[in-house]
Order: sequence, then structure tokens, then C-alpha cells
Amino acid sequence: MLTPIQGFPERAVLTEVGPRDGLQSEPVFVPTDQKIALIQSLIDAGLRRFEITSFVSPRAVPQMRDAAEVLAAFRGRDDLHLTALVPNLRGAEAAIEAGADAMVLFASASESHNLKNVNRSRTDSLAGFADIARLAEGTGVALQGAIATAFGCPFEGEVAVQAVVDQAKAYRDLGMNYITLGDTTGMATPANVIQRVQALRPVLDGVDLALHFHNTRGVGLACAYAGLSMGVTHYESSIGGLGGCPFVPRATGNIATEDLVYLLQESGVQSGADLDGLIDAAGLAERIIGRELPGQVMKAGPRLKTATMDSVRTANG
Repeated sequence: MLTPIQGFPERAVLTEVGPRDGLQSEPVFVPTDQKIALIQSLIDAGLRRFEITSFVSPRAVPQMRDAAEVLAAFRGRDDLHLTALVPNLRGAEAAIEAGADAMVLFASASESHNLKNVNRSRTDSLAGFADIARLAEGTGVALQGAIATAFGCPFEGEVAVQAVVDQAKAYRDLGMNYITLGDTTGMATPANVIQRVQALRPVLDGVDLALHFHNTRGVGLACAYAGLSMGVTHYESSIGGLGGCPFVPRATGNIATEDLVYLLQESGVQSGADLDGLIDAAGLAERIIGRELPGQVMKAGPRLKTATMDSVRTANG
């Protein structure tokens, strides 16, 4: 194992969001048994934290209509941490009944995207979260917060750092001990990642800060590198690069889990994940979806993967 690059953490904690964020926008329903098989392949590759599904209206997101069944397949395992996205009180009730370890509550840092994404104002979203927090009391189900459009909005442009800080404070005050900055629009850059991490550190003492990047403009892993340089340890990614917000123009997928693990491995940062196993899981995801996925390491393999001399033609002349 390599020694971590100076300033980098020794270990990173990964949450796989492919089963939810990756699959939610797929137009063809992925059968429940195939979802379960994909998650099992990721467990076999060493992953232990999953955003496994979302309890949303089947009319709004038909792909997630089997949320309870998918969660039930892995519920109760002490070695796994299973979170579910919930948009409202009804979804929270369903997630608690299904036995989720934690519920992810999400709102956008920009008003316009929040209206597009959940058809509510940011104020209404936060008021609804207070109701969910009261519901969760005494259930043993933790609350996590996700701040969408934390790095920019496709309708408003730049998002003020203070808006992100204020939203994180509101989440903290509701008892959330894990807060994700979501690059919903693929507008994150290494510079604005560092800027936001610096601004949030003083107000999130005792709260795990996670980073969730999309690769819309090709700098998703560069943003993860910036986060590592700031000592951030929690990251969210999607196998094969599946995903992309359906309420963002020209959106593309999340950074690929296997690509992120390759970056960590080659930077001396441990993750507990097996890269070869993740490449196999990415191949399974590609077969399930039925099209080529954007992950790079699943195509090229690890850096030191060698080939035989006779597998490549020799130049003439």
C-alpha cells in the first residue's frame, strides 16, 4: 500500500449511491432481483454503506416502486449501513417501517432547482424536515442531510457559499450528523470545493461532511482530489458512473465508484473496497442496464494490469 499523499486522510469512507441515484432515472424498470444482485456484487467487492433506495411516489419515480423489497433483502445486517432517500413525511413513515438505518432528507441550495426537483420552496422543504425529525425521534433511524446544487444552479448560476452554510446549519440543528454537498449539476470545481469545505468546517463540528460529485464537465475526480487535499473522508459515488439528475439540463452521471477507488488506491488512501471486484460489479451494472456506462477504469483496468506482447500488433516500417 502506498503512503498517502501529504495532507490526505489515511482512509476514506465510501457510500455507494448507484442503487438509488444511479437507477432512479432509468426509463426501463430494473427487476427487483437484478437490483438485489447488483447490490450483492458491490457488497462482495467490499462496500458497506449504501444509499439503497428511495421512498417516493411510484408515479413520480416508477423505478423505485420496489423500495421496501430491495431494503428487506439486506435489512438487519450488522455489517451494512443502509440509507433511503425520503422526500416527505409519508416517505419517512415508509422508510422507518421498512427498517432503514438512516433517512436522507434533501433540499437544494437554490430556490429554482428546489421548485423543479421537489415542487416546493426551500422554506417549505425545511419545515417538512422538522416534521420528519419529530417522527424519527425514538425510532433509532438516523437523519442525514443532502444539499443539492451546492456548487451551482443550472437556472440561477452561482450559488452563494452562505446559502450552503445556512442550510448546513439548519440540518445540523435538526440533529443530522452526516451532511452531503451534492454536485447535482456537475458545476463543482476544485476551487469551489475547497471554498465550501473551508466555510463549513467551523459550523459542522462533530458532523460528517460528505462530497458527492457528478462528472458533467469531466472534473469529478479532480474535485474529489481537492476534497482529499482538505482532509475530507466521506465520499458518495455510483458504480459505473450511473445516474444524473432528471431535473438538470444536460446532466450526466455520478463519478464512478471504481474510478474513485482507483484514485484513492493510487493516492495511498484505504477504502476497504476491492478494485477488481468493483470492475466486475460495473460490468454487471452495464449488462443490467443494457448500454455502455461512462466509467473509465472498468474499461482500462488497474494501472499495472499487463498484456501479452502478442495481444498487440507490431508497427511496420
